[in-house]
Amino acid sequence: MENKKNIAICGLDCEKCDAFLATKNNDDALREKTAQLWSKLNNVPILPEHINCEGCRIDGIKTYYCSTMCDIRKCAVDRGFETCAECREIDSCSKVANVFEHNAEARNNLNNCLCLE
Repeated sequence: MENKKNIAICGLDCEKCDAFLATKNNDDALREKTAQLWSKLNNVPILPEHINCEGCRIDGIKTYYCSTMCDIRKCAVDRGFETCAECREIDSCSKVANVFEHNAEARNNLNNCLCLE
C-alpha cells in the first residue's frame, strides 16, 4: 500500500474524521455535531471552535483534544514513534485497544500501509 500521511498515530484515517472534514469544508454544523459527540464519548467539554484539524501527523492545526489530551498521541510522541505500529506493545496496549475495538479499519491501516514518509 502507498504511503499515507493522513493515517493517524492510532491508525484512524484522518480523511474520514469529522474534525478533518469540518475543517476542510469549513462546516460549522459538522463542528457542532462532532463537538457534542466527542464531549460525550470522552467525558470532557469540547466546543465547536475546538473542532479544527488538518491531520494527526501533518504539521498544522489539530483539535485541542488530539493535540493536548490524547493519551495515544502523547505516548507515541514521548517514545519517538510516528505511529503505534512501531510499538512492540501494540497488541497489549490498553490505550489503543479502544480505538481498535470501535474501528477495525484502524488496526488494518497500521498493518497494511507504510505510514512513514
